[in-house]
Amino acid sequence: MLRDITLGQYYQTESVIHRLDPRVKLGGTLLYIVSLFVFGHFLGYAVAALFLAMVIRLSHVPFRFMVKGMKAILFLMLITVGFNLFLTPGEELVSLWKLSVTREGVRTAVNMAVRLVMLVIGSSVMTLTTTPNNLTDGMERMLGPLRVFRVPVHEVAMMMSIALRFIPILMEETDKIMKAQTARGADFEGGNIVQRAKALVPLLVPLFISAFRRANDLAMAMEARCYRGGEGRTKMKPLVNEGRDKIAYLCILLYLAAGIGAGYLGRFLGI
Repeated sequence: MLRDITLGQYYQTESVIHRLDPRVKLGGTLLYIVSLFVFGHFLGYAVAALFLAMVIRLSHVPFRFMVKGMKAILFLMLITVGFNLFLTPGEELVSLWKLSVTREGVRTAVNMAVRLVMLVIGSSVMTLTTTPNNLTDGMERMLGPLRVFRVPVHEVAMMMSIALRFIPILMEETDKIMKAQTARGADFEGGNIVQRAKALVPLLVPLFISAFRRANDLAMAMEARCYRGGEGRTKMKPLVNEGRDKIAYLCILLYLAAGIGAGYLGRFLGI
């Protein structure tokens, strides 16, 4: 399951989405996430799903690769759906012992599940189609206005990019340690909650040691290359908005207009 996490990975292929400016993808992803919480109607979610399917198609990333990343958040999604399903007050539909399923609870649970699925897949599209270097440059340029408030923009962008890049590396390392400990007789799935928590100790200790070792190696490598922050640094490939980027901005605006319009239309028709 740990190998199924796609967040932070880069899928190398040739596509229109891969060639887009990272600022377009970062801004588009942010607006897409916000739109999922603004659209309060299923017609709006239908527009969001259609837009996401179109982007995945243009990215040439296999859809099965996208869906594979959902296995990692399945448990979180079940907990979220369960809480909303049984703890939301409203018109009662089914009563199970001391728990009751309400009409409002079903609606909220479905909304949360749809939002969570599209949020994770939408975020994965950005990381799968953007290299870590481009991601850092895009973040730095978008956070540029914060320099007025003396925010170390380059360092913040670098830290976020490194953290995102380390996710699949640490997941792979965790998978290797789990297999090694299982071969030595460790049981991570048997017993009660306390026993499972104790079983995680031989997993977490080598994982933290490996993470600190990787971080130290990265810091030493950056020092050896005379890295001194972003002040005065030049770019070999500076970010420039091209024609396809302007078309992408227009498509994002059209998507937002279509989603908001679909939501208002659904409420007007009473669907």
